[in-house]
Amino acid sequence: MEEDKGSVNSKDCSSRLKQAEARLEAMQAIGMALASTLELDKVMEIVMDQVTKLLYADRSSLYLVDEDRGELWSMVAQGGNMEEIRLPLDKGVAGWVAANGKTVNLVDAYKDQRFDPEIDSRTGYKTISMLCMPVRNPESRIIGVVQVLNKKGGRFTVGDEKLLQALASQAAVSIENSRLYLQVVNRNMELDEARMQLEKRVKELNLLYELEKKVSTAGDLSSLLDQVLAKAMEVVGAEAGSILLKEGDKGELYFKTALGEKKDAIKRIKLPMEKGVAGFVARTGQARIANDLHNDPLFASDIAEKISYETRNIICVPLGEREQPLGALELLNKDDRGSGTNFDEDDMRLLTLVAGQTARAIVIEREAEEARRADRLSTIGRMLAGVMHDFKTPMTIISGYAQMLAQVGDDATRDEYASTIVRQVDVINKMIQEMLSYARGESEVLLHRVHLDRFFDEMQRMLMPQFQEKGIDLEVDLKYSGSARLDEDKLRRLVQNIARNAYDALEKGGIFRIEVDLDESSNQVLLYFEDNGPGIAPEIRDKVFESFATHGKKGGTGLGLAIAKKFVLDHGGEISFTTKEKQGTRFLVKLPRGE
Repeated sequence: MEEDKGSVNSKDCSSRLKQAEARLEAMQAIGMALASTLELDKVMEIVMDQVTKLLYADRSSLYLVDEDRGELWSMVAQGGNMEEIRLPLDKGVAGWVAANGKTVNLVDAYKDQRFDPEIDSRTGYKTISMLCMPVRNPESRIIGVVQVLNKKGGRFTVGDEKLLQALASQAAVSIENSRLYLQVVNRNMELDEARMQLEKRVKELNLLYELEKKVSTAGDLSSLLDQVLAKAMEVVGAEAGSILLKEGDKGELYFKTALGEKKDAIKRIKLPMEKGVAGFVARTGQARIANDLHNDPLFASDIAEKISYETRNIICVPLGEREQPLGALELLNKDDRGSGTNFDEDDMRLLTLVAGQTARAIVIEREAEEARRADRLSTIGRMLAGVMHDFKTPMTIISGYAQMLAQVGDDATRDEYASTIVRQVDVINKMIQEMLSYARGESEVLLHRVHLDRFFDEMQRMLMPQFQEKGIDLEVDLKYSGSARLDEDKLRRLVQNIARNAYDALEKGGIFRIEVDLDESSNQVLLYFEDNGPGIAPEIRDKVFESFATHGKKGGTGLGLAIAKKFVLDHGGEISFTTKEKQGTRFLVKLPRGE
C-alpha cells in the first residue's frame, strides 16, 4: 500500500511538474510575443492561444471596451467561422463583468441569469463552464474583458483565476503599449498627411504665383496661353494639351492654342459643342477625367484618327464660370513620371487652378480689346466731328478766291485765282489722307527740296484772309530764306495746325508771328511760332501734344498739336514750347535741313 501511495504521489508530482513546465513555456511564449511586436492583433492572438492552452479550455475571447459607443467588441474570438461580436456594456456575462469589475466563474452558464444564450444560438457553440475576468490598465481602469470557455475535465479553479489574472495583467500592458504605439503611428500618419497636404498647397500657391507672373508679363494673349498651357502640362504631367474657346454663336469650339505632338494639325480642326470630351465640358461646365477611353461614349475617336494621334486618356476642365464657360482646357496622355499613368483628383485640382487663371486672362484681354475698339470708334467719331473745323482754313481760302474770281475780268488773274482754289482742294484731300494715316498710326515722309521763301510767302497769303477777319496781325520774318529737304505737304499741315491753334486762342487785335532761322552748328532749320494770347492753361501743359487735349476752345478737336508733333517726329526733329499766363505762347520747331 505504501508503494502504491508513493507511486500515486510520484505521478501527481510528475503531472504537476509537466503543468508547471507547460505554464512556464506559455508564459515565455507570451513574454516573447509581447517583446517581439507592438501589433495588438498578433500579440492578443498569441496571448489568447496560450490562455486557452494554460487553462485547459476549449476557447477564449478578448473583448475591448468601446467607450464612444458604450459597447464591448471581440478583438480575439477563437473557433471556426467566428464573427466579430459586439455587446452592450449591460448585456451578457462579459457586459456584467465590464460594468461591475468583478470576476465570474460559472460551472453551468445556462443556469446563470446573466448569461445570454443568443451568441451560442448565432454561432452554434454550446457554452458550459465559463471564467470571465475584467482587464485593467495600470490606472485600474477597465479596458476589456477576457472570457475562457469550457474547462476540459471539470470546472475552472481558483488557481485558474489567479493564472488568468496574471495573464490579463500582461494583456493589459500589451494593450496599453500597443494603443500608445498606435497613437504615435496615427499621429505620425496625421503629420505625414498634413505634410502632404501642405506640400500640395505650397505647390498650388507656387503654381498660382507662376501663372500670375505669366499673366502680368505676357505681351499678348496667344503668347500667354502658350505659356499657361505649357505650365499646365508640366505640373500635371501630360504629353499634349490644348485650349479650346467657343466661337461666337456657331456652336463650335476652335483650338486657340495647342502643344505637343500633332499641335499644328489639331489647330486646323473645329469641334462641334456636342462632340467629344472637350465639347461636353465646354457645354455643361462639368470637369471630366476619362482614363478608359475605349469605354467612354464621349471620346471622339475619329478626331484622333484624323490627325493620327494615339490618345490614352484625357482630363478636361471648363474655362470660366460653370454656367457659361468660355471653353475648355484639355490635357492628353498622362506621362509616367508620377505614381501612375492615370489622371486623378489631384491633377483635376491643379488643372482647375490653371483654368481659373487662364479664364481670367482671357476675360481681361477681351475687355481690353472691347475698350480699345470702343476707344477707336470714339476717336474716329471725334475726328469726324472736327473735320469741318480742320477744313476751315482751306475752305475759307477757297471761298474768298471763288468770290474774287467772279469779280475779276482779266484772264491772267482768273487763272491765278483758279490755280489757288485747285491747290486748296488738293490740300483738303491731303489733309484727309493725313488724318486717316494718323488714326492708323502710319508714317510716310516724302522729302524734296523746299524753297522756304516761296513756301512761307504762300502760307502767309493763305492764312492772311482768315486772320484779317478776326483783326489778328500775321507777321512772317525770314531770317533764313534758303531751302531744306522736307515733306512740303506735312510742313504745310504743321504750320496750319500751329497757326490755327494760335488763331483759336487769340482775341481781336492779337499778334501771331512766324520766324524762320538756321542753326548752322547743327544744320537745323528753326521755326518759331509766337502769339500774345492768354497762354496755355496749366492743367493741360503736360499733355498739350496728346490727342484731344483741348481747353475751353469752342469747336476745338485737340488734334492739331498732336498731329503737328507727329509731323515733326516723322522728320526726325524736335518741338517744344514756352508759355506764360496772359503773355502768350511760343513754339520752337527744329527740323533737319538735310543739305
